[in-house]
Amino acid sequence: MKDPPHFDRTLAAFRYDFPLDRVIHALKYGHQLAPAHWLGKQMLARITDPVFDRIVPLPLHPDRLRERGFNQAGEIAKSLGTALGIPVDLDVLARTRATPAQADLTDKERRRNIRGAFECTCDLGAQQLLLVDDVMTTGATANECARILKIHGAQSVTVVVAARAFKH
Repeated sequence: MKDPPHFDRTLAAFRYDFPLDRVIHALKYGHQLAPAHWLGKQMLARITDPVFDRIVPLPLHPDRLRERGFNQAGEIAKSLGTALGIPVDLDVLARTRATPAQADLTDKERRRNIRGAFECTCDLGAQQLLLVDDVMTTGATANECARILKIHGAQSVTVVVAARAFKH
């Protein structure tokens, strides 16, 4: 790969398509938290070697968190943490800059949009991390998070998502 990602691998439970897109939409915008537990169980099936030191959910900007009332990645991460017996760290990664929605941006614009939007709050001292999100489209956000986590000492970053979007 000409420009390999900063994360080491990606695990996805589903393809982002009907009806899963509706389930994720209900979680994110319908304030229905039950799908988070179900999605976590589905994602758990993809994790064959749970050798992680901690689970890190992809953070929301504080304004978005106040608006939504919860972080969907955090809710999924809690479900995974309980099932795997691995601590979930909701504070190790922070989104410090509000960014415009990525949906209508090109791949290059997404990478530029998200650059510098995250900070790590601690030294990760060669830890193996499981980075959790609901959907991966281009991977720009997960890549930026993994970059920051590795700058702060993470040995490896595995991204696990409920769904992966593909170009048609």
